[in-house]
Amino acid sequence: MKIVVVGGTGLIGSQVVALLREKGHDAVAAAPSTGVDTLTGEGLAEALKGADVVVDVSNSPSFDTEPALDFFTRSARNLFAAEKEAGVRHHVGLSIVGVDQVPGYGYYQAKVAQENAVRGSGVPFSIVRATQFFEFVAPVMNMSTEGTQVRLPSTRLRPIASADVAAAVAEAAQGAPSNGIRNIAGPEVHGLDRLGELTLAAKPDGRTVVTDETAGLFAGMPDVLTGDGTAHHASTRYEEWLKQN
Repeated sequence: MKIVVVGGTGLIGSQVVALLREKGHDAVAAAPSTGVDTLTGEGLAEALKGADVVVDVSNSPSFDTEPALDFFTRSARNLFAAEKEAGVRHHVGLSIVGVDQVPGYGYYQAKVAQENAVRGSGVPFSIVRATQFFEFVAPVMNMSTEGTQVRLPSTRLRPIASADVAAAVAEAAQGAPSNGIRNIAGPEVHGLDRLGELTLAAKPDGRTVVTDETAGLFAGMPDVLTGDGTAHHASTRYEEWLKQN
């Protein structure tokens, strides 16, 4: 099959492209750096010509409400117009576990708008919702660092390795449209502050973690980011991943 991966040069997309090529598919990485821009529509028609499946793992460059909402809704509008023109039979989108249960967080509102665009597009679809990536922990820590202190809330997460997310997305792309949602998560629940402690235990740099329920992006988040009983749990543990990365 020809499978176009929008955001195919990023953290998840590059791994999805590699996995699909290993399975013998014609996997095409579509991104601004390859001449495809979903915001303007530039290059979309040519990239999607003959495509059976489109995978969208692109991401907004901003977490702020208005820029993120504009990115996801405008990209979806251009992408689905091109998909219909090309006769694409399956759209696979990547979203976030619990995304529709955090109404006060603008970026999550933008992702909900993207999901709604997928459902209303008329193109058969599958949505994979993942918990936070292991790779996201260190940047969150850096944003919450004050001097030698990393101030983090105890918000519960069930983080997952990006490789496990990519595998689930690639699997969905090779299957039939579910016209529904599949939730995936890591094997263990940790507070974000505990994830910070584990990170610094494996890679000490002179900083220490201070639990602060008012600090950072995940402060005040409701307890919905770990998934429910329907979530598939990947096997890679955070401490094992830290040893290898």
